[in-house]
Amino acid sequence: MNTEELNRIIQIGEGFTSEFKKSPSHIGRELCALANASGGHILIGVDDNGRKVGVTSPNRTKSRIQNIARDMAPPLALDIEMVDEILVVTVPSGPNKPYSANGIFYIREAANCEQMKRDEIREFFFREGLIRFDEQPCIKFDIRRDFDGRKFLAFKRAAGIPQGLKERDVLSNLQVLTESGMTNAGVLLFSKAVPKFLLQASVTCALFQGTSKTKILDQATFQGNIAENYQGAISYLFSHLNTEYVIKGGPREEILELPDEALREALLNAIGHRDYRSTSYIQVHIFQDRVTIVSPGGLVPGLKLKDLGRVSRPRNLLLFSLMARMNLVEHIGSGIKRIREALHAYNLEPPLIETDETWFSITFRRKSLHAAIAKQHSKNAAHTPPSERHHEGISEGLNILIADYYNEGISEGTSKGITDALKESMLEIIELLIKEKSLRASEIAAKLNKPYKTIERHIKTLRDINAIVYEGSKKAGGYKVNKELF
Repeated sequence: MNTEELNRIIQIGEGFTSEFKKSPSHIGRELCALANASGGHILIGVDDNGRKVGVTSPNRTKSRIQNIARDMAPPLALDIEMVDEILVVTVPSGPNKPYSANGIFYIREAANCEQMKRDEIREFFFREGLIRFDEQPCIKFDIRRDFDGRKFLAFKRAAGIPQGLKERDVLSNLQVLTESGMTNAGVLLFSKAVPKFLLQASVTCALFQGTSKTKILDQATFQGNIAENYQGAISYLFSHLNTEYVIKGGPREEILELPDEALREALLNAIGHRDYRSTSYIQVHIFQDRVTIVSPGGLVPGLKLKDLGRVSRPRNLLLFSLMARMNLVEHIGSGIKRIREALHAYNLEPPLIETDETWFSITFRRKSLHAAIAKQHSKNAAHTPPSERHHEGISEGLNILIADYYNEGISEGTSKGITDALKESMLEIIELLIKEKSLRASEIAAKLNKPYKTIERHIKTLRDINAIVYEGSKKAGGYKVNKELF
């Protein structure tokens, strides 16, 4: 450190990573607190007001500080240097947390050093990954009463474990059954009723109208084991997203609007990496323009957003290893990378990833209506006469509008009670308005030779899905197609 850097620290003042002391008295707690946090600097020879008072016996003071650091549990290595008569002690974020001084654990809070209470010490151990929730025994679990042999058999088949081995031997070798009982990881996989012990392990899915949470159209909560929750949630996603049907000279191919590999990876990451001590559920939200998966728990300590896709650091190491045995996840930290690659192959933008200390979310942007219609036009162009191509393109656009409005997949059947016959009638209105530019309801009814009340109902639906708009006054105005869409 040079004089300029020293002065900059002093000018900024004491804070989370900096401490000023006239003398090394009680320095053990500062060393301990900084090592248990993000590390920082202790400036010996600077008073609380930031005035440089200097150190009179730097060698003796340095030796004293080093002795205090060696007596900590575990010992802490420091970097101490003299800068302008100020002893600068650089404390690392300790690699062997937690540290204690004289048998007491300290933590840094703002510019203060606070002694940790019992619950804070316990939370610290969990937060730093020194105690893993999935490896802890579930005291209330009775293996004779609560263990589900069918789920265990399904796991063995998925993991390729040979038959004929003793059940307890397999569970012990998998480290899910210990002398203290079944671990939480074992409960999540093999319990007859997971919510009895871990209610928070559920996955809740919700379908919203539009782009906000104002109106819920449908919701479901899955409360089985890990495999059941995954299958339930992924099926919910697939059934509520749009599907495109492609025929290439053989059986039709169904293509989901978002890559299923990306959705599976995101959901499995949420299940495998979530903080199971939190009382919150994993949440899967489907909006008109996006899909968001939110899981409790931020990034594990030492992992940053830039590391995602390159580094694997599971919060629930035992659970993650069991999921890997079932070929659900991999250890190589490539989940986010595969998600990005799958979206790129679909010509979709990368996922939006957000996080803080208590939650993690990943958002997928759904295909826009414009892109879907353009793709349909392009696909039809090579094999369809121009007149039919025009009709099919508009029809596909109408299908997408209806599907997006109700957040349902485009299917061969019906969409929220709108039958194929009704769609065809609405299609006639749109094609008429494209030709005529602007018409009143009575004029549309006359030109199509349809009852006025019927046309009024169709117009209401078309306005609701934003396919047509009314422009002008009540007397002189008329209905027009939404030019941004057709």
